[in-house]
Amino acid sequence: MPAVKEKLSAVLSFPKEITLDLPIVQAIGRNEVSIENYKSLLEFSDEVIRVRTKDGIMAVEGSGLILRHVTVESILISGKILGIIYS
Repeated sequence: MPAVKEKLSAVLSFPKEITLDLPIVQAIGRNEVSIENYKSLLEFSDEVIRVRTKDGIMAVEGSGLILRHVTVESILISGKILGIIYS
Protein backbone atom coordinates (compact mmCIF):
# COMPACT_ATOMS: atom_id res chain seq x y z
CA MET A 1 0.00 0.00 0.00
CA PRO A 2 2.81 2.55 0.69
CA ALA A 3 4.01 2.25 -2.92
CA VAL A 4 0.53 3.17 -4.16
CA LYS A 5 0.43 6.19 -1.85
CA GLU A 6 3.88 7.31 -3.04
CA LYS A 7 2.80 7.11 -6.69
CA LEU A 8 -0.44 8.91 -5.94
CA SER A 9 1.48 11.61 -4.10
CA ALA A 10 3.79 12.10 -7.10
CA VAL A 11 0.96 12.16 -9.64
CA LEU A 12 -1.14 14.63 -7.66
CA SER A 13 1.86 16.69 -6.51
CA PHE A 14 0.93 16.27 -2.84
CA PRO A 15 3.74 16.48 -0.28
CA LYS A 16 4.87 13.00 0.80
CA GLU A 17 4.71 13.89 4.48
CA ILE A 18 0.97 14.44 4.13
CA THR A 19 -0.01 11.44 2.03
CA LEU A 20 2.38 9.03 3.79
CA ASP A 21 1.87 10.53 7.28
CA LEU A 22 5.62 11.05 7.70
CA PRO A 23 7.07 13.13 10.53
CA ILE A 24 8.20 16.68 9.82
CA VAL A 25 11.21 17.63 11.94
CA GLN A 26 12.54 21.17 12.12
CA ALA A 27 15.61 22.14 14.10
CA ILE A 28 15.82 25.82 14.95
CA GLY A 29 19.46 26.32 15.79
CA ARG A 30 20.56 24.13 18.69
CA ASN A 31 17.82 25.34 21.00
CA GLU A 32 14.52 24.08 19.56
CA VAL A 33 13.14 21.08 17.70
CA SER A 34 9.64 20.90 16.28
CA ILE A 35 8.14 17.49 15.44
CA GLU A 36 4.87 17.25 13.51
CA ASN A 37 2.90 14.08 12.65
CA TYR A 38 4.12 12.14 15.67
CA LYS A 39 2.10 9.20 17.02
CA SER A 40 2.85 9.19 20.75
CA LEU A 41 5.15 10.57 23.41
CA LEU A 42 7.13 7.66 24.89
CA GLU A 43 9.55 9.25 27.36
CA PHE A 44 10.57 12.66 28.53
CA SER A 45 13.16 13.96 30.94
CA ASP A 46 15.48 16.95 30.92
CA GLU A 47 18.06 14.86 28.97
CA VAL A 48 15.98 12.84 26.45
CA ILE A 49 12.56 13.06 24.83
CA ARG A 50 11.44 10.05 22.77
CA VAL A 51 8.46 9.97 20.43
CA ARG A 52 6.96 7.31 18.19
CA THR A 53 6.47 8.22 14.55
CA LYS A 54 5.22 6.20 11.60
CA ASP A 55 8.89 5.72 10.64
CA GLY A 56 9.97 4.50 14.08
CA ILE A 57 11.27 5.96 17.31
CA MET A 58 12.89 9.40 17.40
CA ALA A 59 14.93 10.60 20.37
CA VAL A 60 15.95 14.20 21.00
CA GLU A 61 18.93 14.29 23.35
CA GLY A 62 20.31 17.28 25.18
CA SER A 63 20.24 19.10 28.49
CA GLY A 64 17.57 21.21 30.10
CA LEU A 65 14.98 19.85 27.66
CA ILE A 66 11.38 20.92 28.14
CA LEU A 67 8.17 20.36 26.22
CA ARG A 68 7.14 23.91 25.39
CA HIS A 69 4.12 23.03 23.29
CA VAL A 70 2.25 19.73 22.87
CA THR A 71 -0.80 19.05 20.70
CA VAL A 72 -2.11 15.88 19.08
CA GLU A 73 -0.27 16.93 15.90
CA SER A 74 2.98 18.54 17.05
CA ILE A 75 5.56 18.89 19.80
CA LEU A 76 7.95 21.78 20.39
CA ILE A 77 11.04 20.90 22.44
CA SER A 78 13.45 23.51 23.77
CA GLY A 79 16.72 23.34 25.65
CA LYS A 80 20.30 22.62 24.60
CA ILE A 81 19.87 20.11 21.74
CA LEU A 82 22.81 17.72 21.36
CA GLY A 83 21.33 15.35 18.80
CA ILE A 84 18.34 13.77 17.10
CA ILE A 85 18.51 9.99 16.81
CA TYR A 86 16.24 7.76 14.72
CA SER A 87 15.80 4.07 15.52
